[in-house]
Amino acid sequence: MAFEGLADRLQGTIKKITGKGKVTEADVKEMTREVRLALLEADVNFKVVKDLIKRIKERAVGQEVMDSLTPGQQVIKVVKEELTELMGGEQSKIEVNNKPPTVIMMVGLQGAGKTTTTGKLANHLRKQHNRKPLLVAADVYRPAAIDQLQTLGKQLDLPVFSKGTEANPVDIANEAIKQAKEDHQDYVIIDTAGRLHVDENLMGELQQIKSDVNPSEILLVVDSMTGQDAVNVAESFDEQLDISGVVLTKLDGDTRGGAALSIRAVTGKPIKFAGMGEKLDQLEAFHPDRMASRILGMGDVFSLIEKAEAEVDEEKAKEMQNKMKSMSFTFEDFLEQMDQVKNMGPIDELMNMMPGSGKMKGMKNMQVDDKQLSHVEAIIQSMTKKERVEPSVINASRKKRIAQGSGTSVAQVNRLLKQFEEMKKMMKQMTNQKKGKKGGMNFPFM
Repeated sequence: MAFEGLADRLQGTIKKITGKGKVTEADVKEMTREVRLALLEADVNFKVVKDLIKRIKERAVGQEVMDSLTPGQQVIKVVKEELTELMGGEQSKIEVNNKPPTVIMMVGLQGAGKTTTTGKLANHLRKQHNRKPLLVAADVYRPAAIDQLQTLGKQLDLPVFSKGTEANPVDIANEAIKQAKEDHQDYVIIDTAGRLHVDENLMGELQQIKSDVNPSEILLVVDSMTGQDAVNVAESFDEQLDISGVVLTKLDGDTRGGAALSIRAVTGKPIKFAGMGEKLDQLEAFHPDRMASRILGMGDVFSLIEKAEAEVDEEKAKEMQNKMKSMSFTFEDFLEQMDQVKNMGPIDELMNMMPGSGKMKGMKNMQVDDKQLSHVEAIIQSMTKKERVEPSVINASRKKRIAQGSGTSVAQVNRLLKQFEEMKKMMKQMTNQKKGKKGGMNFPFM
């Protein structure tokens, strides 16, 4: 998950204060000290941290908290709102040209993932917004960049405009726009050259392309793993090109997260997209409020719903919901659900979007990653129809047969049966919670 270390530290800190019926200035002081240390450790810009902590302190010891019926939760609400504001407040969408095509210039240093992000953005615009993008190979200094973009174009079944390595990048961009108008393309996404560091030649060329094609967007692609360096790169590019927004890559990695929390505050430019994995559909529109929720362990229900709506059959989902409520959910249903869930993205990423998932009883033992899914499928497929519907009939000899048939061990079969029972119990807990019965799970801000 993005910001894993930071999230763990912050969640541990806020847990101490959440349930408090009375919050003193000393409590707030201790919490803000911990938050400050966690943010600095995550490589967030020192001045940004100082300003953020000052605002949290002022609000957390103010009337809105002290007069509240739930002061502990009110403090966390303040932290969430301030984190959200720090990352830009609201989602920043792409500026669309009144007269197509909308031209987007992708800029950044070599190695930040610019070419891959160009392909991902085109795929996002087509899938989420039903648009027709044209990819433009304008990095003439690195033949591999042109080949890479053409390969991505083939994988995504999207057109790529290229004039090879001998043409001038400005001419390539101009001709691509002309071609896009003729072919009625909605977007022209230009993959420009990068360097290992910011230099005059690179900036001169990018400024030339900018003045010639007058793009609606200049998106800077930065590697969030580089922490504070990413912020420095963003400042340099912004000074020279007046970028319109940032795309953070590798936000799913073991990143300290400082870049995402500092870039907006330092440059004043919004983060528009975040790369959440290597696959071509793993680029998300950046929602500051949702990211703040994830960091604070409140989950990201909206993103989870959006993923589900894009991939899951509505009628089947309703049918499955009824089965869960009536506790008639079987391994047969589980197999069907797995197919739909796999289309939504990596399991651990989906789990992280669930509010309080790290604290749910039984959830810690249910760590099913994508590699394990194939074992799970094999085990279920090795069961008879009766065994899938009534797992209680699976005795020792049946377990042995299932393990042999699926190429797994009896221990793995036992583990799956236990996890399945735990999952059914958890579903019962969740439906009890909805009915308002005691014993259900209590998610903050839900």
